[in-house]
Amino acid sequence: MTWILVSITAAAFQTLRFMLQKYLSMGVLSSGGATLSRFMFAAPFAVATTAGYLLWSGQALPALGSRFLIYGLVGAMTQILATWCVVALFAHRNFAVGITFKKTEVVQTALVGFVLLGDRISLYGFLAILLGLTGVLVLSDRPEGQGGWSRRILNRSAGLGLLSGAFFAVSAVTYRGATLEVISDVPLMRALITLAFATMAQAVVMSAWVAWREPGQVRKVAASWRTSAWVGAASVGGTMCWFVGFTLQNAAYVFAVGQVEVIFSIAASVFFFRERLTRREGAGIALISASVLSLVLFL
Repeated sequence: MTWILVSITAAAFQTLRFMLQKYLSMGVLSSGGATLSRFMFAAPFAVATTAGYLLWSGQALPALGSRFLIYGLVGAMTQILATWCVVALFAHRNFAVGITFKKTEVVQTALVGFVLLGDRISLYGFLAILLGLTGVLVLSDRPEGQGGWSRRILNRSAGLGLLSGAFFAVSAVTYRGATLEVISDVPLMRALITLAFATMAQAVVMSAWVAWREPGQVRKVAASWRTSAWVGAASVGGTMCWFVGFTLQNAAYVFAVGQVEVIFSIAASVFFFRERLTRREGAGIALISASVLSLVLFL
């Protein structure tokens, strides 16, 4: 099905983007600067892609529903916070583990969908969530395996990972709401309009914030354009695929399939960053992957 293919493609784009952002955060830019690089360079790509599609298709700008603005802004702002958490997490744990923490968004999206939209969770879905939470607890253990349970579970890595997943969950649900507020029968049109609006809002807000809080960092982001431009391009490709998926299917299901990003991230961690996974980290990744597979099969 189309939504499955675009979800897998989105996961591939997202892995590439996080790889590039991790590189930028390793001494080139601060966490805020690496986060800004995504939005600053994604906005021009998004607007140009949307304009090009409108010209090519000969369509006019579609009308927007009354809730588009609020859905779009909430989605954009929570996505900024989620991305910042992930970039900060890379300084504490390796690439594959960081991405796996972030991928708890799939179970959190199911919960957010229930709270905001009234989506029900089946018994199988509930059991899959418990399995995923077990994997998160395993991953949240301190790397040195020392200290009491409070220190081993309630640590900065676990907090950043779970928080990023929560922000991504809210972002996904509200973005889905925004795409459905675009009055068009063409999924790609809905996705592109939402993408252009969200990335422009994110670029403006993040540029102002970083300029205020980290003087000089915006200039460094601009100077890193050779890498940051690819971050922007990968971001647009991935986000556009996510949005197309959201227009076609429940956000929780889209993220469930997108969990193949865990596999992509393991390959990136081993082959590009030369990082090693411990047995405990491998076990945690396996448990979360099993949780995701259960969600795909039974939800």
